[in-house]
Amino acid sequence: MSDKDEVPPEDVIYEVADHVATITLNRPHRRNALGWNAYAQLEKGLKDASADNEVRCVVVTGADPAFCSGDDVQEIMAGPKSFSAENRAVTVRHQPTPAAMAALECEKPMIAAVNGAAIGWGMELALYADIRLASEKAKFSEMFIKRGLVCDVGGFYRLPAIVGPAKAAELLYTGDVVDAEEALRIGLVTEVVPHAGLLPAAYELAGRIAANPPLALRFMKQGLARASYGDPHEIGAWAIATIRRLMDTEDHKEGVASFLEKRDPVFTGR
Repeated sequence: MSDKDEVPPEDVIYEVADHVATITLNRPHRRNALGWNAYAQLEKGLKDASADNEVRCVVVTGADPAFCSGDDVQEIMAGPKSFSAENRAVTVRHQPTPAAMAALECEKPMIAAVNGAAIGWGMELALYADIRLASEKAKFSEMFIKRGLVCDVGGFYRLPAIVGPAKAAELLYTGDVVDAEEALRIGLVTEVVPHAGLLPAAYELAGRIAANPPLALRFMKQGLARASYGDPHEIGAWAIATIRRLMDTEDHKEGVASFLEKRDPVFTGR
C-alpha cells in the first residue's frame, strides 16, 4: 500500500472490554483539540456506549500528552467552516451541542481519566462525566472568556454544582488554569494519581461499577442527575445562541487572532 492509500488514524478510538467502553480522543499532534470530524466521532462513541447492553461503564480519556485542549481553533473558529456569521449554513443550530447532549444523556456511568490539559471544551467534556480522576499532569481551564465567548452547557449546568457557585464564577470569569492538586482541593476531581497509574485506577473503579446490576446503575445515574442538576436543554440552547452572537464580535475575532499570532489580546468591548 502506498503512503497516499493509507487510512488516516481515527480522531476518536472506541473500544469495549469487560463491560467497559473506552473512548479515547486521538489527535495527540493537536493536543486532542476537537475539529468537526472529532466532535462527530465523539458523539457517535457516546451514543454507541449508551445503547450497547454489554457496556456498563464508560471511560473517556485522551492520547498523551493531553486530555483535550478544546476546540481546534484553526478549524472551528478560523477555518473555512468556521462558526461565524459568514457560515450560518454549517454552524450549530440554536440547540445544545450534540456531543455535549450525547454525554449528558449517556445512560451509563462515565469516568473522565484526565491525563493532561483539559482546556475549554476539554474541561466541559470532563464535567460531563460522573467522576473525574486526574493524572498529576492534569490541568483545567474554562478559558472561553479569553476568546470573547461563554462556556458550553457544562460550565453553566455542572460546574456550579461541583465546585460551588462562587468558585465556578471565579473560574468562568478569569479563565484561570487549575492544576491537579487544586482541582482535588476544590472537588473538581475525586483523586490524583501518578500519570502511569491513571488508566489502571480508572479501570479498577470502572470494574467495581460494572460489577453491579445494569438496570439499577442506570436508574441510580438518573436519580443523581435529577437531584443534582437542572434541565440542560434550556441552558444549552441559550449558550449556543449566545456563542453564535459572540462569534460575530470584534473581541472574539481578536481573541482568535491573538491566539494564532501568539500575542496578548487587546479587547475593546465591541
